[in-house]
Amino acid sequence: MDAELLIVGAGPAGTATASFLAALAPALAARTLVVDQDEFPRDKVCAGAIGQRAEARLAAIGVAPEVPGVPVRALAVRAGGRELRVREDAVIGRVVRRCDFDTALLEAARARGVAVRTGVRVTGLRRRPGSIEVATSAGALSARVVVGADGVGSAVRRALGLPKGRFRAQAVEVDTPDDGSLAPDELRFDLSDRRIAGYAWDFPTLVAGRRMIGRGLYRLGREAAGGVGAAAGGDGSWPDLAALLRERLQALGVATGGLAVRRFAERGLCPSEPCARPGVLLVGEAAGIDPVLGEGIAQAVLYGEVAARYLAPRILGGDTDFADWPAALARTRLGLDLRVRARALGVVYGVRTRPFVERWLTRSHALARAGARYFAGRPVPRTWLARAVLDAGAAALLR
Repeated sequence: MDAELLIVGAGPAGTATASFLAALAPALAARTLVVDQDEFPRDKVCAGAIGQRAEARLAAIGVAPEVPGVPVRALAVRAGGRELRVREDAVIGRVVRRCDFDTALLEAARARGVAVRTGVRVTGLRRRPGSIEVATSAGALSARVVVGADGVGSAVRRALGLPKGRFRAQAVEVDTPDDGSLAPDELRFDLSDRRIAGYAWDFPTLVAGRRMIGRGLYRLGREAAGGVGAAAGGDGSWPDLAALLRERLQALGVATGGLAVRRFAERGLCPSEPCARPGVLLVGEAAGIDPVLGEGIAQAVLYGEVAARYLAPRILGGDTDFADWPAALARTRLGLDLRVRARALGVVYGVRTRPFVERWLTRSHALARAGARYFAGRPVPRTWLARAVLDAGAAALLR
């Protein structure tokens, strides 16, 4: 066989899986191969915000991606004509450029003895007795175990015959000059536009060393949004997301001429959908991330840690059935987080419940501070959670 473990996809989910596995079972590092269809460094369209909770887990195994980034200490949310802002004394995360961050994680995996082949596109896979045969643009590869970490367009997921996923989303973004309208260490989320089951964002970012503001829109796709009350045009049409972004930029006084709008898709985790077959399992966006906000980088890293802890004893013990992977994922903190977010989707963006959610988000300092602490991976005092629950009751009474 070419490898004991073949990881398809060299983004954060794939390389984190490889690095955590090398830390847990060093003997497996030399028997692991990571392939990706792109050459690195490669650009990746993404808002770039990563919570400190993920970088803390990487640091625990000696991985510290030293790449340019904007430190984040504050969160702000806008909706219904109100804005609420909270600020922490310490850094809770940062905004990075994926070109830099992904390359650094890839090199960290290489440094641990993991083999990497880029420019290799996976086109299919077939189960053989005792192995998985993977068809690629560079010829066939064989492995005992395959991990699909190849993102929203996962070739591994397609090869397994799994559905695309109910919670699909689209996003558009642009980088605009820093006009001073956003604090230099703040992430702003804006739920004001109820025409979309989603939100707008404004994040500080660095582009070739220059401070700018990344602005974008996230919207659930038709299938997912149909169940949570997304508005279509009066004629039943689906508003173009790029046009909605330009409309928002103009309202903010941002000149839109010459701005290059970048588009990307996302897949949220639907807990009822399968994400494994014998010898093959999915991680990161190939399996599904947060469908409410589309947060992906931190969850991809955490997926890698969870997958490594699951895989190490099974590969070493020869158990590659993986039928219990969804249940094993569900028992972790990451799995609980994703299930809660999936179940909250209809409340956050529902026609009847969204006004309540907006009132709660823009009035509860306890909820916002708890969110900032969670983003950072720090303990959240129970008194804050209790206060947030009381604030929810108060928001429900308001009209």
